[in-house]
Amino acid sequence: MNTKYLKMIGLTALLAMSFALAGCSDDDDDGMITGPDMGDGVMLRVVHGSPDAGLVDVYAEGVAAPLLANVPYTATSAYLALDAGTYNIQLRPAGADPASMPVYETGDVTVADGDVYTAVATGLISAKDETSAFRVLLLSESYDDPGAGSAAVRILHGSADAPAVAIDVGNDGTPEIASLARFADTGAAGVALPANTPLAIGIWAGDPLSRVTAFSAPALPEAEILLIATGLLSELPRDEHGFGILAVGPEGTIGLIRQDPVVFVLHASPDAPAVDVKVGGTDAVLVDALSFGDLSPAVQVPPAAYSLDVALSDGGALVRTVDTPELAAGERYLAVASGFGDNPLREFTLLAYRDGFDASMDAQVRVVHASPDAPPVDVGVWDGMTLTPVADYLDLDFGDASGSGGTGIAPGGLTIGVAGAGSPAPVATFDLMLGAELRAFAVASGSLTGIGESFRLTVVDATAFPWQAVEVLPN
Repeated sequence: MNTKYLKMIGLTALLAMSFALAGCSDDDDDGMITGPDMGDGVMLRVVHGSPDAGLVDVYAEGVAAPLLANVPYTATSAYLALDAGTYNIQLRPAGADPASMPVYETGDVTVADGDVYTAVATGLISAKDETSAFRVLLLSESYDDPGAGSAAVRILHGSADAPAVAIDVGNDGTPEIASLARFADTGAAGVALPANTPLAIGIWAGDPLSRVTAFSAPALPEAEILLIATGLLSELPRDEHGFGILAVGPEGTIGLIRQDPVVFVLHASPDAPAVDVKVGGTDAVLVDALSFGDLSPAVQVPPAAYSLDVALSDGGALVRTVDTPELAAGERYLAVASGFGDNPLREFTLLAYRDGFDASMDAQVRVVHASPDAPPVDVGVWDGMTLTPVADYLDLDFGDASGSGGTGIAPGGLTIGVAGAGSPAPVATFDLMLGAELRAFAVASGSLTGIGESFRLTVVDATAFPWQAVEVLPN
C-alpha cells in the first residue's frame, strides 16, 4: 500500500479522540500560537460546516478505512500529515459501506510539500440548486504575522441561505468588508484584529445595506483564527442549525458563537403614556415613543443583564428603572412593560419572557397575565355556556405565564374566556383565529377596573421575524 495512505490511516484513532474535545475548547495560552508543526509533506485538516449533512466519514479514494469517522457538525479535525501528491477526498454518511457511492467527492486535488490546508465542508446536502449545494472549500493557509497583541483572522461566508454580506468589525455602524459573497473568504493572509479582548461583529446585507444581526465574540487568542459564518438564517438563532459564527483556531474548534439576543418590548401599562427605554444611566435609546398596545422593533444587545430606564417620551421624566434577567446569546425575548405609572396598587415594571416555542403543526400559544389590576385567572375555551379551562392556563397571577414551549391548540377559530381563578363565569371572552404552526404570546393587558386603557388581549405573533402584535378587544 502507498505510504501516504498508511500515514493517514495511522492517525484515525487519534483524530477520533480529538473530535470528542473539539466542540467547546478554549485556548488559554497567552503567547502567540503557531500553525501546525511542519516538516516535509502536506498538512490538511477538515472542518464540518454543513448543517444538514449529519455525521460523516471522510475517505481518500482507494483506501477502505475512513481517515475520519463520525465527524459531527461544527467539529474540526487535527491536522493530517500527508505525502505530497494527488488525492480524491470522499464523504459518506457515518457508518456507510466504504464501497458505497460517496455523497460528495472533491475530484483530484494535487498538493505539494510545505502546503497547509483547511478543508471546510459547507453548503447543503439537500440543496436543489448549485448556489447552495454541498461543497468542500480547500483553503490554503498562509497567514501574515499580525504582531504582538493581535490575532490573524480569516472570515469565510459559509451559510447556504444567506445572501452576500458586509461585515462590521466592532459593530459600530461602518462595515469594513463591503461585500462577501456566499462561499467566499477574506483571503489567506488574514486580517490583524485585537486579541485578548471581546470583539463585536455586525452582519449587514441588502441594498441599501442594513444590519441583519450581530455577534459578541469572546476574546480571541493571539493566533491564526478562521471565523466561518455557518448555519441557516431561516432557522431560529437558538436552534442547532441556526445562523452563527464557528471559530476555529490552530488546535481545532474554539466554539460556535450564537447571535446576540433580541428583545421586543410591548407597552401594556394601561395608564402610562408613550415611553422611551434607555440603557440605565445613559442617553442611549433602545426603544423610542412606544404607546400602549405597541410592539417595538427588534432590539439586539450583547448577552448580559441590563438596568433600563423607562422615561416619558414627552418631557423625558423618569418613570422607573427596571432590571432585566440575563439575556442569553441565540435567544429572543418578549419584554412586557406593565403595572401602573401613577398608582401604587401595582408599580410599573418590566416582565421578560423567553421564546421557547416548540415546533408543531398545531398552533402554540403561551398566555401571559400582564393586567395589573386583574386577580389570578383561569383561561379556557368558551362555548357560550360553559368555560372549559386549559390545564396550562390555570391560576395565572400578574406576571405569570404558561410554559415557555407554548400549549398546542388545533388550528381554526375558537372563543376563549378569561375568568377569576376557580370561577366558571368568564369576565371577558375573545374570538380568535389560530393558523397552523402559529407561535404566539396571548398577553392579557389593560385595566379590568377602568384605570386607563380597558382590558384586552394583545397577541404577539412570533412565527416570523420580525414579530408582529395585534390587539383583540373582548366580545
